Formats: sequence, C-alpha cells, structure tokens
Amino acid sequence: MLGGLAVGETTVRGLLEGEDVLHTAAAMRLLGATVARDAGGVWKISGVGVGGLGEPADVIDLGNSGTSARLLSGLLATSGFVSFVTGDASLRRRPMRRVTEPLSLFGAQFLTRSGLRLPMAVIGTSQPMPVRYVVPVPSAQVKSAVLLAGLNTMGETTVIEREATRDHSEIMLAHFGASLRREETEEGTAITIVGQPDLVGRDIEVPGDPSSAAFPVVAACIAGASGLTIENVGVNPLRTGLYTTLAEMGARIEWRNERVVGGEKVADLHVGGGGLTGIDVPAERAPSMIDEYPVLAVAAACARGTTIMRGLAELKVKESDRLAAIAAGLAANGIEVEIGDDSLTVHGKGGLVPGGGTVATHLDHRIAMSFLVLGMAAREPVVVDDIEMVDTSFPGFVDLMNGLGASIAPAST
Repeated sequence: MLGGLAVGETTVRGLLEGEDVLHTAAAMRLLGATVARDAGGVWKISGVGVGGLGEPADVIDLGNSGTSARLLSGLLATSGFVSFVTGDASLRRRPMRRVTEPLSLFGAQFLTRSGLRLPMAVIGTSQPMPVRYVVPVPSAQVKSAVLLAGLNTMGETTVIEREATRDHSEIMLAHFGASLRREETEEGTAITIVGQPDLVGRDIEVPGDPSSAAFPVVAACIAGASGLTIENVGVNPLRTGLYTTLAEMGARIEWRNERVVGGEKVADLHVGGGGLTGIDVPAERAPSMIDEYPVLAVAAACARGTTIMRGLAELKVKESDRLAAIAAGLAANGIEVEIGDDSLTVHGKGGLVPGGGTVATHLDHRIAMSFLVLGMAAREPVVVDDIEMVDTSFPGFVDLMNGLGASIAPAST
C-alpha cells in the first residue's frame, strides 16, 4: 500500500506471497499503482504519490484479508471517489464498524449490508478534515486505518491508544518518509501524522512473520523435538507475546543473531526440547499475541496443569469467533476447557492428547493450522474440515510441517 503511494520505485524482497498479500497487490493495481513480480521473486511497485489514487474500474475483492479491508478503507476514505469492497464468505461476515466510525469523522461515507458488513461502498471525501481519535478497544488495524486516512488529509491526524498495539505501520510510514511523532498524554499514547507528505520509494526486506513462525515453534515444543531453528523472524517487542508465554511455560527458545532490518528487529529463533507447564496468561499481553491464541491453546492442551488465558474478547470478531472455535476444537479432541466472556481455561494433559475428533474451522486459517499442529501430539488423528483457506496466510504450510515430522494428509473417507 505504501509503495503504491510513494513517488518512485519500491522493491520488496522476502514477501510472503499468501493470498492476503496477493489480493492487496491486485487492489493497488486497480487504484493505479504498478505492481509486478520479477523472475527472481522480487516485487517492484511504482507509486502514484499521496493523493494520486484513481477510482477503480472494478470491485475490489480482498479475499479473506481483514487487515487489507480495514487498512485499505483508510486510504479510500480520504480519496475523492467511490469504490466498492468485498471479500470471501468469511470476510463478508466480519463487522467493519470499528473502522467506519473513525473514518467517517474525516468526511467519508460508507454503505454496507446489515451489521456493517461487506460488500461495502466507500464514498471517499475530497476535502477530508483532520481527526483526533481515541481507540476504544486496542486494535492495530483501527490505528493504522486512521493513520493511513491521515496521509491524504491536510494538517495533523492523531490516534490515541490506551494499550500499545503492534506498530509495523508507524515504522513503515517513517521508513517511507512520513512525519510522525509519539507522546504520552493523560488519555494514552498519542501518535500523530502530518498529512500530505512526499513518500519516497524504498527497498524493503520483509522479515519472517512471527505469527507464521508460531506453528513450527509450538510443534517443536509439544512433539518433543529439539534443535529447530527458524531464521529471519521478526521479533518486534509488540509481536512476541507468544514467545514470552511459551518461555514462562518452560519452553527453551533462544533469539540468536539479533539485528535490525528496515527498522524492524529480527532474529533467528532456536527451539529446544522440554515439557510445558500451565500458567496464567495476563490480559495485558493479548495485543502482542492476539493471532497466536489458537496455537497457544494447542500448547496448553499438551502442558501439565491448567492454563488460563485472559483478555480474549477480540477473538470473537476475527475470521471466526475464534474463542468458541478453539474451545469446541479442543473439546472434540478430549481436552477439558472452560470458556468465559473474555477468557479460556485449558486443562492440559501433560503430554499426548486423546485426539480423534473433527474440528470445524469456520473458514479460519489459524484454526485449521493450529489443530493440524495438535495432531502431532495426539494419540488418534485430528481431522479438520477444510484447509483450503490456509494459503491465505501460509502457502506451503503442509509441506513445511510434514518436513518437520508431521503427517498431514487428506482424511480417508
């Protein structure tokens, strides 16, 4: 997105070529940017400059990507044309109120289905007004959507968050040349962006996704493996809650070769063997690991004792109601669980779990991948009802996990 708004060429190496990213690239092409992949796997984007996006000639289809839908809405809200946004069946179930409310303050209008769900028409404003917005619930996506809307808005736009959330957007905005500042206020941390900057194309090397790395890391922890190293993983402090939690549970995880790439902290993760013990995971850690709770629940199922995870209300509005889906999947495979309004309690088996159950994924890629990992520590096979959506975020997942000792194959009929 930022390459499409920059002047000049942006080159991207190490891009995760999942369906979410490919849908985003297609969206930026519809809006006027040139986006292409060369034979060596390097992506090149020629941008149109801030304020240079054009009205798309077709509906923008973002597949399963909630991140793309919310962030792109920020760009569209302050562009003076009408656009139409949709997605797959899962994305069309997800409410957009969290971003439409603050983006409406700029002067944009949104027409949606009941429940503020996609498909959605975005009537962008050509004369946006700068906004000062306090995020009511911790959300990096809402914060980023407002900051992106502020790019094409004269003056200063400020987002205030009471709890720190992932800051990749701020790091990348600064890397492209935007002017941002942070300050502590009585309301929380205020992040301010100065509108209508001249963004400049950059060379980007994308670190490995810590959310993707979570699956082989947990697999190594519960399957008794040792000596697994995952190279070039992003270890931004606002993304490492899972690794902190696993270490508290007894996992031996070392960060080696720590470095900074494009403003982001990166390291090689080395995972040793050893059993896990249940713990109480505090609610304030949730923003730093919100996507990792499904696979953490799998680790908890194999740990000795009870694990309590708090602050999980956000999981109810992900690709599925993840809180309910996790609980149902664990129960189907012989694990005792208790679910609260914003908590999940898992009574671990201290080793192999019974397994033998079928898990309803609800078109949610992280639910599918997490329970396939559970199968590596189950006495009986764990069946998931669908894995087609896994390519959304992790193409090659099955081959990678089978290479690490899993046995993932189509279920016999």
